[in-house]
Amino acid sequence: MGHYAAVWDDKAATEITKDWNGIDQVLLRNPHGASAKISLHGGQVISWRNDQGEELLFTSNKAIFKHPKSMRGGIQICYPQFGDCGSLDQHGFARNKIWVIDENPPPLHSNESFGKSFVDLLLKPSEEDLKQWPHSFEFRLRVSLAIDGDLTLISRIRNINGKPFSFSFAYHTYLSVSDISEVRVEGLETLDYLDNLSKRELLTEQGDAITFESEMDRTYLRSPKVVAVLDHERKRTYVIGKEGLPDTVVWNPWEKKSKTMADFGDDEYKSMLCVDGAALERPITLKPGEEWTGKLMLTAVKSSFCFDQLELQSKGF
Repeated sequence: MGHYAAVWDDKAATEITKDWNGIDQVLLRNPHGASAKISLHGGQVISWRNDQGEELLFTSNKAIFKHPKSMRGGIQICYPQFGDCGSLDQHGFARNKIWVIDENPPPLHSNESFGKSFVDLLLKPSEEDLKQWPHSFEFRLRVSLAIDGDLTLISRIRNINGKPFSFSFAYHTYLSVSDISEVRVEGLETLDYLDNLSKRELLTEQGDAITFESEMDRTYLRSPKVVAVLDHERKRTYVIGKEGLPDTVVWNPWEKKSKTMADFGDDEYKSMLCVDGAALERPITLKPGEEWTGKLMLTAVKSSFCFDQLELQSKGF
């Protein structure tokens, strides 16, 4: 691993192509064959593959790849609003905008770039955005792929406005699973959550893990920094680490709702699960000149057992 880090050229591991709409996409690779693809449409991660070439993120077969509509799947950047709990369109406007590659971003800690292939993206509000949401900001997003295949997203939002503003935020993360009925989520037991299917009623999780038998749309409050998604049939565990993101959203539309979504297949709910690192219950407020950072770290390991805390610590969480 140290050898690769010493000789790895992150620039050579980055390739820019265009999709069929002429919008740039950035392909990141690591020395072992893992990859990630990021679209400048929405700053959205649209693919994350392990060193076996297996796709780890879900994308609907009916997804609409046409700007300005966001593509259903991957990892969507939901800012400055999540869901429809505000005056903006569903999940805010960041996921519908064309981002640019940030050639000279403010520096991050050296360990956030060493031995990794990465890209830095930038979003600033347009005049149209300012009419909808009259706050000036700079949103910097770094997406990096590590030598071990881990995927990290770091968002930095700075207030360049003359007055404070508040926002909510989420990494809307579509994980690919084998069969939703064979999946369990660990790390959220005993927590309070808002049930978004029951007018955001406040309830408490009673199970020792979350399993799926029907539609689910919950916001777990003050959740731990690490959550695990165990896919028993595929013998794979996703470990989701987060910083600056106190809440966790768990969503699966199930059968009935799936049939109402034009860009989602009737049976696709069986092969996906959204587990989102988020800041929702208490919106983030930035004074002029202040900056907020929210970090998401995704690991996929061949495992199907309860995740041992020592193993989490060894991964740096």
